[in-house]
Amino acid sequence: MIEQKTKRLFGTNGVRGVIGDSMTPHLAMKIGMALASERGPVIALGRDTRTSGPALSSAVSAGVLACGADVVDLGVLPTPALQYIVKNHFDAGAVVTASHNPPEYNGVKIIEGDGTEMDDTGVITLEERIFNEDFDIQTWETVGNYWEAPEMLREYCVAVAEAFPGLHAGNIIVAVDPGSGPACATTPDILSHLGCRVHTINGTMDGTFPGRLPEPSPEGLKALSQLVVDTGAAFGVAHDGDADRAVFIDEKGNFIEENEEFALMQRFICKNNPGGTIVTPVSTSFLAEKIAAETNSKVVYTEVGSIYVARRMLSLAADGVKVTFGGEGNGGIIFPFHQHCRDGGMTAAAMVALLAAENKPLSELVASLPSHYMVKEKIHTKNAATILDHARKIFSKEMLDETDGIRINREDAWALLRPSGTEPFMRLYVEAAEESDARKFADEILSAIDPVLQAP
Repeated sequence: MIEQKTKRLFGTNGVRGVIGDSMTPHLAMKIGMALASERGPVIALGRDTRTSGPALSSAVSAGVLACGADVVDLGVLPTPALQYIVKNHFDAGAVVTASHNPPEYNGVKIIEGDGTEMDDTGVITLEERIFNEDFDIQTWETVGNYWEAPEMLREYCVAVAEAFPGLHAGNIIVAVDPGSGPACATTPDILSHLGCRVHTINGTMDGTFPGRLPEPSPEGLKALSQLVVDTGAAFGVAHDGDADRAVFIDEKGNFIEENEEFALMQRFICKNNPGGTIVTPVSTSFLAEKIAAETNSKVVYTEVGSIYVARRMLSLAADGVKVTFGGEGNGGIIFPFHQHCRDGGMTAAAMVALLAAENKPLSELVASLPSHYMVKEKIHTKNAATILDHARKIFSKEMLDETDGIRINREDAWALLRPSGTEPFMRLYVEAAEESDARKFADEILSAIDPVLQAP
């Protein structure tokens, strides 16, 4: 039996770790050396605003140059901006970021020439080079060249702003919270280009994240909610640490749950382009199915992770399938007519287009969605495989989907039990039309697996 190779360094979205511990310039340089040994001849490099960014970025650059590839340093910019620029101009890319993780973390995401994150096969090959120190190190005559091109960020901003032809916001007021991240330089500019009046909070780049943590949680966005109310904004938008996601506050200052955000965007895009396919992970709300039914669309499910969604969208399109929309129920939305990756700036622009088209308050549009309630639990365990085996037996007569973990599908409810890709716990998602039904289903699953959890 051939042993299946698995990732050892890279998680769902790149390599991440605490600076000075698991994430060091030495590792970053090795990643750069491995990348240049596999891709090239020109690699774009970018980073978010973290204090460790310059050190790690320099280390990645050194590794790339040492192995003969050229580096185009784009500076501080959102991950989707680098992905857009790579797709249009370069052979590959690397972005130094830890996305939503706290300030002490940083990491590296690897971008392929089509603008998507490197898939598992490519990542495993990189890891083998890193662990074996198998690098194509060059002599002085053939090392790579380095140059800076921060001006290329403008191309991304213009592309997003022009993605909805004929749209003019008519002075829609928007409150923006870039979270002191790279979207400080992009989202306010994009929305202003659309005709919006923009107010910002946490709008100065600062890798210590003084206003809030990089994860845009309801608790962390209270100041944004207040800004929305105080300025009479139509909505507020906030980004994570590298701005590949966007979350929203309605005009009343209420946080919009990300699955509801996904459903609103899906309805907007598919209403104008019905009969297509939506691609999303098995962790996404059943709202995706209900909205798909409104527009004669179909939902295709993937493993959890934006790279799996993007790759499935591309493969379906290559097979002639009409793919209209995709993404995750965490604020990470993919607009295939723009690019095949999560894009927070594009999501912000799409919300402007949605409100301009509907001419209704955002809170009213959210209220029009089908009733649903989702329970999310963390189960701390190191025995994920045993728990999944036990759940598989207990719920064997149910409709099971094992795309990623185990999803139990019922008529108007579902539950997903899956291991975390980076930490020693499992995630449990349960959704039903009513809160009482969701909690009852969750309790049923927790009771079923309790004997395994209590076992030594």
